Amino acid sequence: MADPTKPRASFAPWDRRELPGSFSVEETARRVGNYKWAETKLFEVLGGWIATVPELDIKLRLGTHCYKHAWHAELWHKRLPELREMNPARLTLPANDALVRFVDAMTEPEDASLTIEKLVGVYRVYIPHFISAYTYHLNNTSEITDMPTIRSLKFILQDEFEDWRDGEMLIQSLLETPEHVDRAAAHQAKLEKLMLEAGGIAGHGSIGINTQAPQGALS
Repeated sequence: MADPTKPRASFAPWDRRELPGSFSVEETARRVGNYKWAETKLFEVLGGWIATVPELDIKLRLGTHCYKHAWHAELWHKRLPELREMNPARLTLPANDALVRFVDAMTEPEDASLTIEKLVGVYRVYIPHFISAYTYHLNNTSEITDMPTIRSLKFILQDEFEDWRDGEMLIQSLLETPEHVDRAAAHQAKLEKLMLEAGGIAGHGSIGINTQAPQGALS
C-alpha cells in the first residue's frame, strides 16, 4: 500500500510541465491587450477592402478572413477579465506608436488597382508577425496556470496559418509580370521596416528579443 504520510510530487512522473511560465499576469494581460488591438485593426482593414477590391475571388476570401479576425479579437477581449483586468478597454492598446504607423501604411493603398499591395501588407507582413508572436507566447507560457490562453492561441494559430496560405496563393495569382514582382517586393520592404521599428504586434519582445530597432532602420 502507498504510504499516505509520504508527500507526493506535484505532477505525475510522466508529466514534465513546469508551473511557472515566462510571463507574469500583468505581462500576459498587456500582451493580450496588444493582440486584441492588432486583431481588431486587421478585421477593420479587411472589412473596409471588401467593398473596393475589384477581384471577386479575392473579395470573397477577404470576407471569410475578416470575420475570423473579429472572432480572434473577441477571444482576447473575453480573456482580459480572467486575467484580473476589470476594464478590458484600458489594455486594448497598440504596442507602441510605431505599430500604429505600420497599420496606417498598410491601409494606404486604396486605389482599386493596388490589390497586390493590399495583400502583401496583410499576408506577407502582418499575419506572419501574428504567427511569430503567438507561437512565442504559446511556447513560453505556463501549461498549468495559463491553459485558457493556450487554448485560444491554438485556435487562433490554426486560422492564421490557413489565412497566410490563402493570402500567399492569392498574391502569386496576381504576380503576372516582373513589374508586379517589383511592386510586391518594394511594398513588403517598406512595411517590414516599419514593423522592425515596432518590434512586432506586442512590441519589442514579441518573440523574446528585446533589442530596439537598429539605428536608421527606416532609412
